[in-house]
Amino acid sequence: MSTDDSSDPLSRYRARFASATRGVDAPVVVGCSGGADSVALLALSVDAGLAPVAVHVDHGIRPESRHEHAAVAALAARLGTRCDARAVCVASGANLEARARDARYRALEHARRAHGASAVLVAHTADDQAETVLLNVLRGAAASGLAGMPAARGSVVRPLLGFRRSETGEVCAALGLPVLHDPMNDDDSFRRVAVRRRVLPLLERVAGRDLVPVLARQAAILRDESDYLDELGRAAWPGPEGTTARDLAALPPVLARRAVRQWLGTPPPSGAEVARVLEVASGARRSTELAGCRTVRRSSGRLSLERHD
Repeated sequence: MSTDDSSDPLSRYRARFASATRGVDAPVVVGCSGGADSVALLALSVDAGLAPVAVHVDHGIRPESRHEHAAVAALAARLGTRCDARAVCVASGANLEARARDARYRALEHARRAHGASAVLVAHTADDQAETVLLNVLRGAAASGLAGMPAARGSVVRPLLGFRRSETGEVCAALGLPVLHDPMNDDDSFRRVAVRRRVLPLLERVAGRDLVPVLARQAAILRDESDYLDELGRAAWPGPEGTTARDLAALPPVLARRAVRQWLGTPPPSGAEVARVLEVASGARRSTELAGCRTVRRSSGRLSLERHD
């Protein structure tokens, strides 16, 4: 069907979605909470012939969330695709948002492998990207944090980063697809919600303009620069095999920090942790503890990364 057919409710979005998923092969896993963004992502994935499996992850945080799978399953059936329910356990406490996110991505990756899917599609929009940039500013993130979320990394693909939240709503409305509302999106005690509902609107009033395109464009530019610096860091110090701690310590700081981040991998180290690792490399420390039950040690002039329970 022609992409400029005004009678086609997806005509405005088909080419953009195809461009964002170029190189992604069917089948795919689509993280689907039942909200407008993920429902639009599922519908666009079906339309694009990606044979998506809608994966609903119940974090166990809200009592009613256990019943939301039925709504997502009904939606998937209506769109002619499969649905997979996954449950994770996220205990209440500090860093709830981050822990829930990590558990969700692990569940989605397990689903991807189980279904033999090429990729995990998640429904972050340009609005989410702008919020992420502001959240990373509040955290004191470096350039890589200000670059926001990548369009693709590993098996995770974000085809809607070029879409606005209002546009995903349009897709759902045009197709008559029901959407769920997560009451946690109204709770300002969650930092992302506070940024969405209070901080970003205030900044837009001060700036006198819509800041989402500005922040998303800045993130895209910084992402390119960050990826380039990562490549230089990996080339300058690929890791302890064949290179010494002294080699790392002798690098310009901007490359040394990038090399350390590439070596340590996930979970991403904080700026303070990177600084401590460089102190180990220079000999100012013998070892340092890192998040994720990891320890970096220096022995015989080389660094080692130990993982422990």
